[in-house]
Amino acid sequence: MPGFDVIVVGGGHAGCEAALAAARMGCSTLLLTLSLEKIALMPCNPAIGGVGKGQLTREIDALGGEQGRNTDRSFIQMKMLNTGKGPAVQALRAQADKKLYEDNMKRALVREPNLQILEGTVAALNVSRETIEGLTLTDGSFIPARSVVLACGTFMRGKIVVGDQIFPAGRMGEPPAIELSASLTHEGLELSRFQSATPPRIDARSINPDRMKVEPGDLDPELFSISSKPDNRRQIPCYLTNTTARTHEVVRNHLHLSPIKTGSVSSKGPRYCPSIDRKVINFPDRDRHPIFVEPEGRDTTEMYLQGLTTSLPVWVQEKVIRTVPGLENSRLMRPGYAVEYDYVIPDQLTLSLETKALKRLFLAGQINGTSGYEEAAAQGLVAGINAALGVQGHEPMILRRDEAYIGVLIDDLVTKGVDEPYRMFTSRAEYRLLLRHDNAHSRLAETGNRLGLVSDATLAEVFSHRQRIHALLATLKNTRLQPSERLNGALKSRGSATIREDQAAWQLLKRPELHLEDLKPFIAILSNQADGTIKNAEIELKYSGYIARQQEEIDRCASLEDTPIPPDFSFFDLEGITIEAREKLSRIRPSSLGQASRIAGVSPADISVLSIFLRAFR
Repeated sequence: MPGFDVIVVGGGHAGCEAALAAARMGCSTLLLTLSLEKIALMPCNPAIGGVGKGQLTREIDALGGEQGRNTDRSFIQMKMLNTGKGPAVQALRAQADKKLYEDNMKRALVREPNLQILEGTVAALNVSRETIEGLTLTDGSFIPARSVVLACGTFMRGKIVVGDQIFPAGRMGEPPAIELSASLTHEGLELSRFQSATPPRIDARSINPDRMKVEPGDLDPELFSISSKPDNRRQIPCYLTNTTARTHEVVRNHLHLSPIKTGSVSSKGPRYCPSIDRKVINFPDRDRHPIFVEPEGRDTTEMYLQGLTTSLPVWVQEKVIRTVPGLENSRLMRPGYAVEYDYVIPDQLTLSLETKALKRLFLAGQINGTSGYEEAAAQGLVAGINAALGVQGHEPMILRRDEAYIGVLIDDLVTKGVDEPYRMFTSRAEYRLLLRHDNAHSRLAETGNRLGLVSDATLAEVFSHRQRIHALLATLKNTRLQPSERLNGALKSRGSATIREDQAAWQLLKRPELHLEDLKPFIAILSNQADGTIKNAEIELKYSGYIARQQEEIDRCASLEDTPIPPDFSFFDLEGITIEAREKLSRIRPSSLGQASRIAGVSPADISVLSIFLRAFR
């Protein structure tokens, strides 16, 4: 087979984004997958977004990635979460039609002229002088490559567990990738094991919706992608129920059969998404846990039981499910299971997601110890971009923590490492008020355009939207409202104090109980503004003080972030820092003083000493 600029291994969410990015940037690209039928599969809940995760998907779209557009094409329910809270924690969440999502992503892949797709399994990396040169497949064939992205998901030495059944598999019904782990270890990369799990699926025709709370989508839903058009398609409801004391009793009575107790699964799983077995063990005083019953598509009767993850024996799973209100007569369609797999300890990567041991080898997704479609897609996009930039002789794209949730994600992985499958939360971002869902395109579209992934027309639309916001803010600062019976009546209706003299509109809007919509009858320009412009302007105005303080903090830290550390700097020669700091710095090899300051075990005193030495080094 002829060689490629970039080979992407794995057709999941990370692999699809990596392959599309590299191909769209002009590189001859190969997507190598274990199964052509399982590209973009959603083996867990077919949902995209949520708090923290939704911000990632918006940023992927802002940089020219596919996940947001594909979700907008495929959703069966769309909802904005946390609308009663501040803008920093609001985010979109979509329930997708899993087959439609797969089909739409495959369509996007096959339409890329620089992209080929091949079914096959990697046996070994081909390396010369610590640089990747290609891949050898299990059939013995060799494919040359100038750069490789590994996005292997849960397949490396994957093992599935259901009760006392244990068998090799990357996902249920799919074989694992066995040889690649040994090849990575041979090249000096350190691997470890994580585990993940999924709940049972039940037949929608066997549930009783009357015993559950209906969870509808938004009537006028926002979308992830700036290029998507408003869509009033019929949405499908989800349902909320809960476990009962009887549920917990059944689980307790059969805990001796749980892989947690038998030891058949010993590696760490996601703490934020524990199995029902783990919940019963860890929270013995809780008498109920929420269960979301969510459809998997329009043309399937499968429903996903979010919150009821388990790998207990199948017959026990059936007993557990039928103790839940609304599911008393439910029919099991697919059992839950646990999967254990290899991952590469991520502090062996640079901030570009390139391995430190091998040049031009990039890793993305669960191979880096993460979980979730959004985290995988974000890493895949960055890895694909940087694989292409490396081939083209350009410097890598590295997003800072104050620029994007993607920057937070990658910096956390590389600098802090993982001790459980990593999931993005808004609490991980210290500048989350600046990294909002609503301003992702303003923050990142210019970068996407420079890379050739965002069109000039889209960038012009982003600039125009930004200008409209600034113009509206300027108008609000220059508009004074006269006290009147009508205005004061409106203020009273919102529980706000009346005014006795002229007041600037922007001052009134500082009141937390007032919104721009309330002042529409009194400010003529508002009637001509789009809802998005009004919403964004209000956020900028109401939170201007907090935003300014976060920007000041970023400016104060800029000197640390802008102080580079030479790649060959010898930390062991430093005097005046602790042994632990020397060891951590030597292992992670931070690229800047700012990154060094975030390494666990490196104190502010160590950073001060390092700063002095770096000034001398220059």
